[in-house]
Formats: sequence, structure tokens, C-alpha cells
Amino acid sequence: MISVCMATYNGEKYIAEQVESILAQLGQEDELIVSDDGSTDNTLQILENFNDRRIKIFNHDRKNIKVPFYLRSHLTDKFYFITRNFENALKNAKGDYIFLSDHDDVWLPAKVETMIKCLDKDNLVISDAWVVKENMERQNKLSEYANYKKGFWQNIMVKSFYCGCLFAFTKNIKNSILPIPSSVLVHDFWLGLISELKFSSVYISEPLVLYRRHSNTASNTDVGQASKNSIFFIIKYRIFLLFAAISRYLRR
Repeated sequence: MISVCMATYNGEKYIAEQVESILAQLGQEDELIVSDDGSTDNTLQILENFNDRRIKIFNHDRKNIKVPFYLRSHLTDKFYFITRNFENALKNAKGDYIFLSDHDDVWLPAKVETMIKCLDKDNLVISDAWVVKENMERQNKLSEYANYKKGFWQNIMVKSFYCGCLFAFTKNIKNSILPIPSSVLVHDFWLGLISELKFSSVYISEPLVLYRRHSNTASNTDVGQASKNSIFFIIKYRIFLLFAAISRYLRR
């Protein structure tokens, strides 16, 4: 069984196209888990209009979530809530194979079949993607801007590239990353690090997603640009991550 976990917030402009590209690749026993962070537009209505029992919608209540003081800033708060929204989707996923999905991308037709084959022997598979404009005009492969490099220390101490919308993984990874520690700001970074520590991962160079960039995209930087966070924040955060990852590894 496959579970696709999607976190949504005011995604009415693009979500129908993405959901169509996902459902076309799922079997009747698979599921699309949507965790919605309080959308005020027509996102939920669009999902309900599909009238597809594979779409399962869960509300994410952020009212009682407090961002730790050492992570608070106008640059980081939104990522913290996105991470908790994805965590809510993962908690409700029942599949043996799990895919992460943004609401504004589009999956290419071979994505599920290609990645499931990789999960026969590896626990995490990461693909390349086409970076596209809002109108779906293709630009370059994402790997031309930031390329995945294998290894825990490489990613936490040198330079990391984990893009959750390009992930598929097995249920045992989900069980290892949950619950996501309060010190974790970005869910895909956490998932990638735990996978490097405890499981086998593989990267495939075939682009399987149209990775849409637009004015309302969740990322605080465009593709290929440096982070706007200070070097002090980056070092401090990675120290928190290091301790959280080692603690989770020793917990097994």
C-alpha cells in the first residue's frame, strides 16, 4: 500500500493539477493523505470535488504549537508550521511505502513506478526534478543548482540538499523519524539525516517531478540562492540537529 502525504495551505491555484497527477499513478487501495493548515481559500472544496475515497483530509491545528525561542524569526516560523503539518500527515499514513508531496508541483507519469522499484532494496529514494516556472515552462534540472550528496556528516557539517517533495521511503523510516523533535525546523532535513544514519538510500538522476517555483512558494530563497539566515543561526541549528539525530539513533 502506498501513502502520499501532502501538506496544504491556500493551494487552490495549483492543487487540482497536482492531485490529478498523483491519483493517476495510485491503485484503488492506496491513499492520498492531506493535512491542511487552516486554508481560507477553496483548497478543501477542490479536494472534496474529486469525490475520490483515496483522498483523506485531516485538519492540522496550529493553535497549540509554539515555536521554540531559539528558532523564532520571520524567516523560520513558517517552516516550523510546515514541518508540523507534514508530521500530521505522516502520523495518519498507513502505507508501507510513503511519498511526500507539495501541493503546487506536478508528478511525471513514471514517478511512482520508478521509485517503488528502488524501494525493493533501499529504504529511501530521492530523484531529480525539472525546475519549472509558474506556467510549467521547464528551465533546468534541480541537480544543476543543488545536487544530493550521500552521507550523514557530509550533509550536517558541510552542505546539505534534501528536498522532501522528491522523497519516497519505507514505513520503517516513518516510524524512526516520528515524533519529530521540537528542535527540528525542516522535516525533510530531519528525514534525510535519520535515513543516512540508520537506513540505506539511493539517488536516481531521472527527473520525476515538475518542481514549480512561483511568487507564493514556501521556500524563503529561490532555487540556487543562498540561505538568508545568518551563519550564527545555521551553526546553532545544526548543533541542535546533530544532538537530536544522535539521540534518535541511540534510541533504536
